[in-house]
Amino acid sequence: MSKRSDLMLQGAERAPHRSLLRADGFCDWEMERPIIGIANSFNEIIPGHIHLDRLVDAVKAGIYAAGGTPMVFNTIGVCDGIAMNHEGMKYSLPSRELIADSVEIMAMAHPFDGLVLLASCDKIIPGMLIAAARLNIPSIFLSGGPMLPGKVAGREMGLDKVFEAVGALKSDRITAEDLRRYECGACPGAGSCSGMFTANTMSNLSEALGISLPFNGSAPAVYADRVHLAKETGRQAVELVRSNLRPRDIMTREAFGNAVAADMALGGSTNTALHLPAIAYYADVDLTLKDFDPYTAKIPHLTSMAPAGPHHIVDLYHAGGVPAILAELGKAGLIDLETRTVYGTSLGGMLERIGAGIQDPNVIRPVENPVHPTGGLAVLTGNLAPEGAIVKQAAVAPEMLRHTGPARIFSSEEEAVAAITGGRIRKGDVLVIRYEGPRGGPGMREMLSPTSVLAGMGMDKDVALITDGRFSGATRGSSIGHVSPEAAARGPIAAVEEGDAIEIDIPGKSLRVKLSDEEIAARISRLPAFEPKVQRGYLGRYARMVSSADKGAVFEK
Repeated sequence: MSKRSDLMLQGAERAPHRSLLRADGFCDWEMERPIIGIANSFNEIIPGHIHLDRLVDAVKAGIYAAGGTPMVFNTIGVCDGIAMNHEGMKYSLPSRELIADSVEIMAMAHPFDGLVLLASCDKIIPGMLIAAARLNIPSIFLSGGPMLPGKVAGREMGLDKVFEAVGALKSDRITAEDLRRYECGACPGAGSCSGMFTANTMSNLSEALGISLPFNGSAPAVYADRVHLAKETGRQAVELVRSNLRPRDIMTREAFGNAVAADMALGGSTNTALHLPAIAYYADVDLTLKDFDPYTAKIPHLTSMAPAGPHHIVDLYHAGGVPAILAELGKAGLIDLETRTVYGTSLGGMLERIGAGIQDPNVIRPVENPVHPTGGLAVLTGNLAPEGAIVKQAAVAPEMLRHTGPARIFSSEEEAVAAITGGRIRKGDVLVIRYEGPRGGPGMREMLSPTSVLAGMGMDKDVALITDGRFSGATRGSSIGHVSPEAAARGPIAAVEEGDAIEIDIPGKSLRVKLSDEEIAARISRLPAFEPKVQRGYLGRYARMVSSADKGAVFEK
């Protein structure tokens, strides 16, 4: 069987290439086997990645056991929590394309026969999956697994509660000593932060997409089960090469539909509405923010995970994980069970073979008794967001599902946080943070700090926040992001002025400003030409190339 790696290994002309690999310690028999590249995003900064160097050894063992040869390389990763609320967050989303580029470069310069993509957090996972879609060589994704929840004063919690505790301190609801207890107790060790935030949402959705093995998204980072899964992932990578099953055979339109359906059932992060369309774009599948809308109406919300509820990802794992979610949705005819998976069978065949089902109905509800009858996310449209906006409706207090209030205008996240902590925001206000979109930011920063401060001050049931930027998966409250077109693209959000009445109707899926179309158009016509906030370096290039959020903030062709 001819192999892709023959390009660098076969024939007299490749003697220099083999000589270099011998210098690495590779033997004849290793160079005769299928070569599996392992894209490892280990670093000593991100808790979700601090243990990946050890997990790589398990992947390598699985590859060797199946008759392949592993070759490990590294790529970058940004910790969103550490980058939050300063200039560093401008680089988080843009790193997604850079990660995809780096994997593509390594896999083209050194023609691997297959890939194992190893990552745990936020935009690093979609960066890896974008690379798989672009390259379309046999590939499988492995997450490093979720962090266990911490415990403070007998209460389980994660990083989201530390951000909220900052707001509680600012409003004198807790002491500095209390804040330190949160800081020291919420994150007990390795893994991606313990709730249904962006990292864990994307890891779990990879199972529904078919590109990872069962329980990839929920087996905790520190469990031996994660090591077992790593070994099986390595073994399966070799089998994918032998069967020539490729990412675009798996990540079809129907598979993306399954992922969106699982997202709604899980009550996942709003960032999935950015990342799934981006992965689809590079796989030549047409998926935009508006395509999420039909799923919000028909898919029941089956779990109540932090930050919206009391459970953490370890609870999801013991309750049956994503396989149980998919089995429930499949039983109701809400997903396509014929899609292909890296497991080697159809999705339905995989669920049957592993005996997928709910193990704890307190954590995963049956479709007949959901947490909510509709999905965890909602897409809003209207004259303020003609191309859509996204909200995690599962994390919105009932009294804020419909709200009308005066606009309070801010042109950066820092301005908004200063106004909140300075006591200048009143009950009923609608904060509008604009020029923080993909182009306007640039980089579409996450807004966990303002939403968490509002929650910590007890104002999340009184104040709404709207932005052309995005939110962390740890955000809760009436927080509406991804407003498209963004202000930098002269979208209607750029026309809103201080005091304009904004109407939010989440059940009605509407987001409007009380202005006529003519007034909006007139105001936009008077706006000066947009000047990017950053014009040099990577961010300068990013701002010139990136699309709006409704298309996934991709580099358009």
